[in-house]
Amino acid sequence: MSTAAPRTAGPDHLWSVDEHLDDILATVRPLEPIELHLLDAQGCVLVEDVTVPVSLPPFDNSSMDGYAVRVADVAGASERYPAALEVVGDVAAGAAGLLHVGPGQAARIMTGAPLPPGAETVVPVEWTDGGLGEGPATGMRARSLAPEGATGQVNVYRPAEARAHVRAKGSDVRAGDRALAAGTVLGPPQISLLAAIGRGTVRVRPRPRVVVLSTGSELVQPDEELRPGQIYDSNSFALTAAARDAGAIAYRVGAVADDATTLRDTIEDQLVRADLMVTTGGVSVGAYDVVKEALSYAGDEDEPGSGVEFRKLAMQPGKPQGFGSVGPDHTPLLALPGNPVSSYVSFELFVRPAIRTLMGLTDVHRPRVRAKLTADRALTSPRGRRQFLRGRYADGTVTPVGGAGSHLVAALARANALIVVPEDAESVAPGTEVEVVLLG
Repeated sequence: MSTAAPRTAGPDHLWSVDEHLDDILATVRPLEPIELHLLDAQGCVLVEDVTVPVSLPPFDNSSMDGYAVRVADVAGASERYPAALEVVGDVAAGAAGLLHVGPGQAARIMTGAPLPPGAETVVPVEWTDGGLGEGPATGMRARSLAPEGATGQVNVYRPAEARAHVRAKGSDVRAGDRALAAGTVLGPPQISLLAAIGRGTVRVRPRPRVVVLSTGSELVQPDEELRPGQIYDSNSFALTAAARDAGAIAYRVGAVADDATTLRDTIEDQLVRADLMVTTGGVSVGAYDVVKEALSYAGDEDEPGSGVEFRKLAMQPGKPQGFGSVGPDHTPLLALPGNPVSSYVSFELFVRPAIRTLMGLTDVHRPRVRAKLTADRALTSPRGRRQFLRGRYADGTVTPVGGAGSHLVAALARANALIVVPEDAESVAPGTEVEVVLLG
């Protein structure tokens, strides 16, 4: 995987949110395209237009069970004066060597079966006696036809216009049309279309493999017993789920204790399955900030240019951030703060766009809208910091959820948006129009 080198700045440089994001997106490169079978390509992005090789449907076919007839033979048909036609045979789906429908004749036809030569329209079985000579087919018998292979006579009780209940050849797509454009994300409907036009493989950018690991000797896995001073590891679960939501194949690594050698070894072990590494915790200025201790190096002779730069950003939450590359392939690594809200907000702002860039998408950001702030009191924000507050957005308004604390996981679970308070604002009054990042 090809990556550019991140920018570097002095240790006292305060990076803006936009500077940090621009550096990430200028460094990360889309993954190289590969050819994949259809089901393996789900969630991937097409790298080339797909042209229709054969029209859909490939032939005129019936949209109903009924009888293929000539229009003139059923003109004026009614229940009192039905059109009596000779049944010359059956046309089933997949039939080949079609029989011919001549004047005064009808062919019993099934849904999806090709319209036989000579026939101009289809009358549904409900408009006939089903070839049983017992009056119009109704109720349970409305879906019944005379026994397969039987010939004889059918009474038709209603006229039909030309090509009624006929799916025309090419009415869905025609040979030579563009079925899907480059840049399309392949979901179930797109895969269905590809299969329908006979494509078994497609050329796509693969879904990026993202490895998520959290750090901290205090972290315990869910379902284990908490001891004094311990907390459950929620960040690795949240970020792994967020990476999958962004389109990645994500792997969660159990929490790594506060030991730089162990962390470095764990990262090296995980590189074999990583297009992007994400760590959480250990990026501040504390005595046990293990990520900073383990990764703040310029690399060695075997890995020139590798290493992670730790930065201070003019944002809240999420001031401490790390970004760089590790390993012989210079795998991008984003180091996020350990507080749950800081970690998740940082993911949405920086990691998600990186994942979408690896996928080859052009629109990598969450949608943003303007909304009216509804709140009991004015929002306060530190000057010089861009603040991201959890909010609930609906019908053009947004309401703050929970406080500003970066540990408030319950409030985060109720939020579907981030309220953006710009760097030059210290207070935002209720009723003010604000920028909102939509998370749903």
